[in-house]
Amino acid sequence: MKDKLPKERVGVFVCHCGRNIAATVDVKKVVEAISKHPSVVYATDYKYMCSEPGQALIKKAIKEHRLTSVVIAACTPSMHEETFRKVSNEAGLNWYKCEIANIREQCSWVHSDMEKATEKAIKITFSTVEKVIRNAPLEPIKMSVKRKCLIIGGGIAGIQAALDVADAGYDVILVEKLPTIGGRMAQLAETFPTLDCAQCILTPKMVAVARHPNIRLYTLSEVVKIEGFVGNFKVTIRKKPRYVDPEKCILCGDCEKVCPVSVPSEFDRNLKERKAIYIPFPQAVPASYVIDPQTCLGLNPIICGECAEACEANAINYDDSEEIFEEEVGAIIIATGYDIYPKENIGEYGYGKYIDVIDSLQYERLVSSTGPTGGEIRRPSDGKIPKSVAFIQCVGSRDVNHLEYCSKICCMYTAKHALMYKHLVPDGTAYVFYIDIRAAGKGYEEFIKRVQEEYGVVYIRGRVSRIYEENGKLILQASDTLTGEKLNLSVDLVVLAMGMIAKKGNRDVANIAKIPVDSWGFFKEVHPKLRPVETSTNGIFVCGACQGPKDISETVSQASATAAKAIELLSKVEIYHEPIVAEVNPELCSGCKICETVCPFGAIKVVDKIAQVNEILCEGCGSCTSACPTEAIQLRNVKDEQIYSMIEAILR
Repeated sequence: MKDKLPKERVGVFVCHCGRNIAATVDVKKVVEAISKHPSVVYATDYKYMCSEPGQALIKKAIKEHRLTSVVIAACTPSMHEETFRKVSNEAGLNWYKCEIANIREQCSWVHSDMEKATEKAIKITFSTVEKVIRNAPLEPIKMSVKRKCLIIGGGIAGIQAALDVADAGYDVILVEKLPTIGGRMAQLAETFPTLDCAQCILTPKMVAVARHPNIRLYTLSEVVKIEGFVGNFKVTIRKKPRYVDPEKCILCGDCEKVCPVSVPSEFDRNLKERKAIYIPFPQAVPASYVIDPQTCLGLNPIICGECAEACEANAINYDDSEEIFEEEVGAIIIATGYDIYPKENIGEYGYGKYIDVIDSLQYERLVSSTGPTGGEIRRPSDGKIPKSVAFIQCVGSRDVNHLEYCSKICCMYTAKHALMYKHLVPDGTAYVFYIDIRAAGKGYEEFIKRVQEEYGVVYIRGRVSRIYEENGKLILQASDTLTGEKLNLSVDLVVLAMGMIAKKGNRDVANIAKIPVDSWGFFKEVHPKLRPVETSTNGIFVCGACQGPKDISETVSQASATAAKAIELLSKVEIYHEPIVAEVNPELCSGCKICETVCPFGAIKVVDKIAQVNEILCEGCGSCTSACPTEAIQLRNVKDEQIYSMIEAILR
């Protein structure tokens, strides 16, 4: 190489990873080849380098051979880079003088020819050695922590996370865009597999949030801006007017009685009506009425005013206005929940055309004691009790024309729906159309068998191709794939188990928080196994169904996991930021501002015609480096000379 380097003493450790690497790569040949590099003074292999004996081997070699740099040829850095850097640091090396050569995901897993895979593994390892000998010993950047947590979303995930963080002694800001917390779980009648009353287990937690001294609740609110960095986020919250003072409202209902406007109730899935001034459901938190300005006859100017005249508590304030708040927090948890796949996308099932074709959430409201029918199952068309019901699973899910993924909860909640139907209409007949049953949870398989064997629910393996109406009955055309029989089934009510989809607005939140979403709009975690609740932006965590389909128990578990991560962060006096950030050579900088424009983290500002980098904001993505026309910006330890040396090593 043309650049002059101090004499390095590099140690290379090649991992077999059981058979993951060794089955395709000749590990011994890699060790033999890399030993010939002039900077490598020690090279060896081991079956599991990440194991305790493997780590001990690395420590011993660093001390005995006076190594100045280490290369671990193993799996992806996202798996064990931190592990190996900690080991190297404990043996006296600088954290950043350890590099990972990925010969598993980028080599052994994508090849079947051992000779070619071995040659590629040697080149990858050689290139990593060329990089590490040019790495500068860096020190992490220190910063203080704001000991407060923001939680976006007030469903069961947000509620659980808020209570966990608050119970640990830290302040919590809980932001919910609806008039009440509770989320989708508040709409449910019972939960599987124990058939607990959903409100009975949710309401105490909602009340606990409202009364907790460490939790500040913002309803009818949205986060509109997130600035800053891990430990020091600055958040802007927009709070819409409620027009009713929760401190004064006594829930007498006099305002609702005199309101002349009736509109479909969103909470009851349009199965009954609400007034323009309303409370979403009896257990709502805050326990207060709210005016919907979209359906009210007029607030500016006031056209009606009946509710204010009827309110003896003087709780109604027509002059209420939008407010903007700014909060400084150290950690952010996103728990925005989910939506269900629009029924109108499945035209063959007659939704919108036949009123007795309903979705799963509408069914939940029908069987809920606080629902539009007081807990009795009645057909929307005529109010009669249906003597036969067909439940159709996987509506939209596992379908290349709609949602390719499994929505995970439908098999179980459909079984629950069928069981509840048999409880309420013992002489009725319930049919379930399914592709296959996925009941992977504690007590789930037993629940399915109970529904089938004890309650006589008829399970039919097959998809429904069409639904039409005839003589007041719904006719289902289907095929039983077990018997090969063609079916024309006549029922009174059809319930569609609609697929679970990402919440509308997830992408907007992702843009504000600068975190990625997957192709379906669910928030993307760093690693599905090892870092399932962390995002690519340090200090921002995700939990619940906003990250992917999951049931209540899994959601609550994940919410507590994010709370633990947030508490871990908030409990520190100081935190450390990766020092692999952009740095500017002022002699080359022309002040063109291209770097400022392309930086996704707002870490670069041009001052006096010279770009300046906020090291705390910089995430080392390299956008500025690739865009700079004068090569004035480089990433520490990812400089051009390092990249060129790696390319030369691969091309030898």
